Amino acid sequence: MAFDIVIRDARLRHQPGPVDIGIAGGLIKKIGKLDSRGRRTVGAQGATVIDAGGRLVTESFVNTHLHLCKVYTLTMTDSAALTSYHGEGMGAAMTAIELAASIKQRYDESWILKHVRRCLKRAALNGNTHIRAFADVDSKARLIGLRALLKARDEFKGIVDLQVVAFPQDGVVREPGTVDLVKEAMDLGANVVGGIPWIEYTEADERRHIDEMVAIARQYDADVSMLVDDAGDAGLRTLEMLAVRMLEAGRPGRALAHHARAMALYPEPYFRKAAALLQQARMGVVSDPHTGPLHARVKELLALGNLVCLGQDDVCDAYYPFGQCNMLEVGFLGVHLLWMTTFPEMETIYDMITVNAARCINLPGFGIRVGAPAHLVVLDQRSVHEALWYHRAPLHVVSHGKLVDPTAMEPER
Repeated sequence: MAFDIVIRDARLRHQPGPVDIGIAGGLIKKIGKLDSRGRRTVGAQGATVIDAGGRLVTESFVNTHLHLCKVYTLTMTDSAALTSYHGEGMGAAMTAIELAASIKQRYDESWILKHVRRCLKRAALNGNTHIRAFADVDSKARLIGLRALLKARDEFKGIVDLQVVAFPQDGVVREPGTVDLVKEAMDLGANVVGGIPWIEYTEADERRHIDEMVAIARQYDADVSMLVDDAGDAGLRTLEMLAVRMLEAGRPGRALAHHARAMALYPEPYFRKAAALLQQARMGVVSDPHTGPLHARVKELLALGNLVCLGQDDVCDAYYPFGQCNMLEVGFLGVHLLWMTTFPEMETIYDMITVNAARCINLPGFGIRVGAPAHLVVLDQRSVHEALWYHRAPLHVVSHGKLVDPTAMEPER
């Protein structure tokens, strides 16, 4: 069998001994060990050969949550939104969103696209080959950021795949005309319908927000991504509302819940009911514990069998001053903030930035096995523990069966 790429002496997670991996036509075609005579079972004639030298080779990284239209805008705003969002108890989260909206008065496709390209090049270098990327769609942002993300999606196709989310950041009922803008965004080619129902003023408006966005998702046969219960209020119930609505619509497995920070304050009986409801709706939860003082009850969700992943959320914007599109860094922070410090827990964290993140955004066939799409990273370490510890960029990144050229991905400053 002829291969395009052969990776020699790769150490895989949960498998003893080194293997060779043969890649052709964008797929993993063979995974082989030495035969009984010590001969290689994966031939490399005509292929590009990468010597992993016993280092760890895993699936590439998946970022399920990134506000890509806002990256690198922190210096274009003041610190008021950061102060509000990160305040004790997150009681001023809504105020933070209202303050952060000022940047959208300055939206211009040219500078947004420049920032997006810089961010996606950094993502490629860090082995982050799939991103669910949010673009604000409202009366202020209009479709400016969304058009920039659609252009970037085309430019980076086959290197960093974008699922573009039409995101009504400032509400639906609060922002008349937003429903039509979201529909227009889907007509332009957005992949996912977004939502943030908790930001509405009343429970009836929260339900209307969810109903309107789920109806659009059904119309376009699209997935749904909603930021739910993202404030320090134990009474928020939009996580529950979304799960119930997806079940009523007959669309289990087609929605993803982001943040759910109020879950940290839920009474125990209600938390357990919510966790059970999430499982019925086959709805995963994205947690970004590094970007806010509260976070979803990740360890408890995992213990109950729920699907959970981690996201970058923000890169140097009004909500978070750091971020490199480095999911190993996100995992490293998660180990600390979630207190998942044992070796088995680190393996779970690694799943939350690779295979489980892929499940959350419905990536087909994602994994290291014969017949799967070849999205791989060759790390500079030999274990998940070391990979998280140092969180360095991979030595090599394979996306869609092709090596990513690090020189071409060197971001401009």
